[in-house]
Amino acid sequence: MNRKSKKPRAGDYIAIKSYKHDGSLHRTWRDTMVLKNSDDEFIGCNDHTLVIEDDGRRWVTREPAIVYFHKDYWFNVVTMIRRGGVSNYCNLASPYVLDDEALKYIDYDLDVKVYPNGDRKLLDVDEYERFSHQWHYPKDTDQIIRASVLTLTEWIDQGTGPFSDEFINIWYHRYLELVQRNNQR
Repeated sequence: MNRKSKKPRAGDYIAIKSYKHDGSLHRTWRDTMVLKNSDDEFIGCNDHTLVIEDDGRRWVTREPAIVYFHKDYWFNVVTMIRRGGVSNYCNLASPYVLDDEALKYIDYDLDVKVYPNGDRKLLDVDEYERFSHQWHYPKDTDQIIRASVLTLTEWIDQGTGPFSDEFINIWYHRYLELVQRNNQR
């Protein structure tokens, strides 16, 4: 098996690409470090990562962020580790696929922001409604997205997975260990 077709392992770097429902590329994160890559779950870390928008704009992430994806859930979570506390940006999105090019998913516009004090806010409802009509989201997709908002809210309320301090501590420390290991090579 050649290197390119190997499953990315902890310490490797991959790209993440989000698309819109019509298939157009929305955003690319160039180098995300793999922390965990199992059959149904991907955890990675972005830290000063180049991001390229669909219009060509480029920017660099400002702080470490643990990214969480699961093949059974229609959302992903970006946990930003900041001096003022941890905040989460949750994308309502299709489950991911990982191929030789990148980890890929369809972004369905709705987002939930969780602030360091625990407050949360549903974002981009107007954008979801506009694109839902423009691209004719199937009824079952709309139902899944709406149900996923409720699942996501339960996870936030219960401190499940990426909403738990223990989860963040484990994966952020794993990231630091892998950086140190890679620097010693």
